[in-house]
Amino acid sequence: MLETTSPATSESATESLSPVTGSRGATGRAAGGSRSSRHKRGLFRRTGIVIPALAVAVVLVGIVTAAAYVTNSNGSGASGLAVAIDSLPQSGSVTLLEQERQNLIVMNAAAKTLSVAAKPAMVNPSAVMASQQASSGTGTSSGSSSSSGSSSGGGVTTVSAPPPNPGTAQSIGYAMLPQFGFSQKTQWGCLLDLWNRESGWVYDAENASGAYGIPQALPGSKMASAGSDWATNPATQIKWGLGYITQIYGTPCGAWNFELANGYY
Repeated sequence: MLETTSPATSESATESLSPVTGSRGATGRAAGGSRSSRHKRGLFRRTGIVIPALAVAVVLVGIVTAAAYVTNSNGSGASGLAVAIDSLPQSGSVTLLEQERQNLIVMNAAAKTLSVAAKPAMVNPSAVMASQQASSGTGTSSGSSSSSGSSSGGGVTTVSAPPPNPGTAQSIGYAMLPQFGFSQKTQWGCLLDLWNRESGWVYDAENASGAYGIPQALPGSKMASAGSDWATNPATQIKWGLGYITQIYGTPCGAWNFELANGYY
């Protein structure tokens, strides 16, 4: 006799199949999950590079905008950019190099000035003759000796002066003139005025260039040819000075005329 299947039996059968059904349900969900993951990965591949590229573009636009603002605020085009670059602070090394360059320029200019100032004046015989010819026919006098001038042969102006006081350096020079073939009457005033201007007839007179003594020999040691006591003896200095005048200018008045024309002899 057949028995009718009860609802409980059906439920039981259904429950007995539930593990299989459950497995099928789990399998379906797993399959569904796999399709979702593939969908997301594909979307990343399609859109993943767009976002970084968009960010880079935004940064570039910002840089270009800032550069345009800088150039437009200080000028236009390349000139504005040059102004902007020039406005940047220089490095410490560049500043030090520029300062050193300026110091070298100043030192070089100072050295040239010193070398020119210390260069001794050299006598040119042709210049002496030209000076003597230029002074031809003109009278010259010196206030230091209250002397009077007159023209002698050769176009050289002579100066007359009274004899000096005995016992002075001037008296030594006056007495030595005939020894060198010079007239005391015509040449003494020129010699007096010449060494009044150069040294004041002071035996230890010295100037910045190193010239020394009554005749202002440069250097003073040149006068050693006239005597070993050249540094302190006025007679030795005057003897050397008259020899120098004879050799270079011919006469004391020739030396005095050159002194007047050039400021040295």
